[in-house]
Amino acid sequence: MPSPPLDPRTVTLFRKRLGSWFRRAGRDLPWRRTRDPYRILISELMLQQTQVSRVVEFYGRFLRTFPTLERVAAAPARKVMESWEGLGYYARARNLHTLSRTVRDTHNGELPSDIASLRELPGVGAYTAGAVASFAFERRAALVDTNVARVIARVFAPRLNPKRSRDLSRIWTLAESLLPRTGKATWAHNQALMELGALVCTARIKRCGVCPVSTLCKSVE
Repeated sequence: MPSPPLDPRTVTLFRKRLGSWFRRAGRDLPWRRTRDPYRILISELMLQQTQVSRVVEFYGRFLRTFPTLERVAAAPARKVMESWEGLGYYARARNLHTLSRTVRDTHNGELPSDIASLRELPGVGAYTAGAVASFAFERRAALVDTNVARVIARVFAPRLNPKRSRDLSRIWTLAESLLPRTGKATWAHNQALMELGALVCTARIKRCGVCPVSTLCKSVE
């Protein structure tokens, strides 16, 4: 059964409180200081299954070696793998190298800005496509990673289990219904949702006492 539509007043209040909290508590991360599509892509690939603190350590180093997607495409795959060494999950580096050559050969070396074209690139799924579209191009695009899925399910639909594909699809629908009207506002909204899941509404601990949306939450303790 589809989830009932969210009350517009609740959505507005949720966005307002979330945004206010993020302006106070959001971390200063290097990929939040740029709208460069390549740098956003690198951060998103690195952040897959890797802690933020570790990515911060490797992010700048990798970009010094490969400052552009063109440089990645021009390099042998083994060089890209060597620069990725220490981050693990090396399929990400292989996908990046393949992606770089696909972009070079079919997109004139420029990452596309629309979701559909991004999804066609090697190693780019729904979340990464949404992240690049939102964070690099300020598109009004939803994105759902494990943190976002957990926050949305706990606040609005506790019966949904993000590990079930049908429920995850419903969470994506809820994420889309929460989006602000503009792409610029969506950038901050998406960052804030991810940050809330990383710092407050974590998998192990619900810090309801400091959560900015606790009075709206159906799972508050």
